[in-house]
Amino acid sequence: MRVTFGLVAEHSDETLMALAREEACLALDHDDVPVGALVVVDGVIIGRGHNQREQRQDPCAHAEILALQQASAAVGSWRLEHATVVVTLEPGVMCAGALLAARVRRVVFGAEDPKSGAAGSLYNVFADPRLNHEIELRARVDADACGALLSDFFASRRT
Repeated sequence: MRVTFGLVAEHSDETLMALAREEACLALDHDDVPVGALVVVDGVIIGRGHNQREQRQDPCAHAEILALQQASAAVGSWRLEHATVVVTLEPGVMCAGALLAARVRRVVFGAEDPKSGAAGSLYNVFADPRLNHEIELRARVDADACGALLSDFFASRRT
């Protein structure tokens, strides 16, 4: 079942991550890496996205970027200081920078990304006091399920 915009009746981090995983699965329809993201404010989903780099042939079409764009359009502002972003994979440098630029309050991610993670694995730009904004972080929410989605995708490409 595809989630639409609107109030999420139960909006724990785990419930939202399950919805982000559903969003991630949409990337499989066009052979993109299955990463999904939601932007939530006060229990309302105002943005959603899944990777579309292959589909759009756009290196910036990451789940987080697309969800931020949709959320900004929904509220009519680039400032998302009350938003929580839930994403199935630890953001890399580009997406972490966009989350900082949008002044997001909180990020919840699933699987760690040891090769390019910028929220703790390689860097933690969200907690760098030299930057003008810090983001509250919750890592490894349903990490096994999020990681399995990615592992299965890459395993299928190797066979």
